[in-house]
Amino acid sequence: MNIVSDMDWLDGTAISQTGFEGGLESEVQQNLVPLDNELLKRTMDIVITLTLGLALLPILLFVALLIHLDAPGPIFYTQERLGKDGHKIRIYKFRSMHVNADKVLAEYLAENPSAREEWLRNQKLRNDPRVTRTGKWIRQFSIDEIPQLFNVLKGDMSVVGPRPIMLEQKALYGHGIDLYRSVRPGLTGFWQVSGRNHTSFHQRTLFDIYYIRNWSVWLDIHILFRTVWVVLSRDGAY
Repeated sequence: MNIVSDMDWLDGTAISQTGFEGGLESEVQQNLVPLDNELLKRTMDIVITLTLGLALLPILLFVALLIHLDAPGPIFYTQERLGKDGHKIRIYKFRSMHVNADKVLAEYLAENPSAREEWLRNQKLRNDPRVTRTGKWIRQFSIDEIPQLFNVLKGDMSVVGPRPIMLEQKALYGHGIDLYRSVRPGLTGFWQVSGRNHTSFHQRTLFDIYYIRNWSVWLDIHILFRTVWVVLSRDGAY
């Protein structure tokens, strides 16, 4: 099943028109594909990652201690996601869920039809039974995502970009999966600052499409400043 139709991948695109003898020729832009843009973005990633990593180190150590004391299991959670050019990448997060999260989710969805409908529509749950006490707090402020700064430093991810796709959700993107494969996934992105978890799966993909097609340094800066506000205000967090 595709949640996103093929025509949706043309929404929000930057289209330029080039004159030629006898008429106009239109082409769809992908602003993150040119090499000079990619090199500029990579330089920004390294500078931002090193600065944030050093500044947040005391907080990260404190969070690691809380996770260790709160619920049995490892401090970090790793998962394979889809990266640039279709390569699999292993992302790092602070563990915010119980170790038997998949079993807990399956049982909960089987017993709650309304929750199952919410999951199918959004691929998220407002009241997620898998989340630990510490997990609820760190997810509200997106602290669970901070270990992905290591992924950015490695070159697997960018600070700003579409979120890395879960392997089991690839089919939901239809032919548009190629657009996601053309760029590095991001730690924060356009849909995170445009509604966060209040957006549907379909709406999130449209925000991603717009970002990839219309990328600029100023768009990244806008998203970074908006991210600070959204995280501190906990807007759309659950």
